[in-house]
Amino acid sequence: METRSKRRRKKSKGRRNFFLIFAFILLAGAIYFVNQYTSGVSLANGDTTSNVHTELNSNSSGNGDLNTKFEPFEGADPQFGEINVLLIGNDARADEEDARSDALMIGHYDQHTNKVKLVSLMRDTYVEVPEYGMQKINAAFFLGGPELVRKTIKQNFDIDVQYYAIVDFEGFMKIVDVIAPDGIHVDIPYPMSHGIGMTLEPGEQHLNGEQLLAYVRFRHDIHSDFGRVERQQEALSKLKEQAISVHTLLNLPKLLGVVDSYLDTNIDSKILFAIGKGMVTGGKSKEMETLRIPVEGSYTDKRVNVGAVLDINLEENKEILKDFLASNKNDEE
Repeated sequence: METRSKRRRKKSKGRRNFFLIFAFILLAGAIYFVNQYTSGVSLANGDTTSNVHTELNSNSSGNGDLNTKFEPFEGADPQFGEINVLLIGNDARADEEDARSDALMIGHYDQHTNKVKLVSLMRDTYVEVPEYGMQKINAAFFLGGPELVRKTIKQNFDIDVQYYAIVDFEGFMKIVDVIAPDGIHVDIPYPMSHGIGMTLEPGEQHLNGEQLLAYVRFRHDIHSDFGRVERQQEALSKLKEQAISVHTLLNLPKLLGVVDSYLDTNIDSKILFAIGKGMVTGGKSKEMETLRIPVEGSYTDKRVNVGAVLDINLEENKEILKDFLASNKNDEE
């Protein structure tokens, strides 16, 4: 029969074993995180041709890493519930376009429903840019960085954003390869080759990061720039599905290492964690809704002093955009 002292010694030994195992798991997890994060940073640093931090961020202004030539970003105060993020695809190689934003979107996340929505703003949309008059909307980034883009959207569409995220298109390739190592499934309708440095043959296939970048950047679409915007939305929708997979969760440290080198943003880690947690736990079954501005039938092609533009019915598009982003807390898809 066991004595009381023997039982106490067994319990004490059991507790020590538990804490040793727990400490080992923490240590192993920390080593895994550091190794994966370092791997991601190394993957990003291996590309010396392009880096959003090099192009935009030679001097920190206390506002993300934006160069001080731009105004500080003064988006709406963050509130729990709905988050709007200004998404800017910046192609540093596009010298012929004076480094205007190559892709301009608003990402919307509802923390009540875990729904994600994506709005693409056509780059030739003709709007008033504060202090610069009527311009193509993609000129706002070149003229004043993300803060001027925010002001332009606020003035024309009465929609404000809390955060911005700028991604270098070269970094986009590496981010895709970490999120979807087996590629992103697409159905290419016809051969694509002009201006993308490769030929994408028609048919269903899985595209790696470099190929997907070419797919979303191809500009000689039979539907002009509208087809390109549609492909951008398709790619981001499928990346979102991959991003909340078990594989991506296991590779999250590596992904953070890559993203840290290529993404310029003012979104802090707490917000990123909240969005990621919500999407993983409650957003898996929810497809990402998309909208294009201007909407069909609400614009005319026009040539003005800044070139070919989309002259839009501003009031119609403003109302449709606000309705699209409106919260529906009772929505339980």
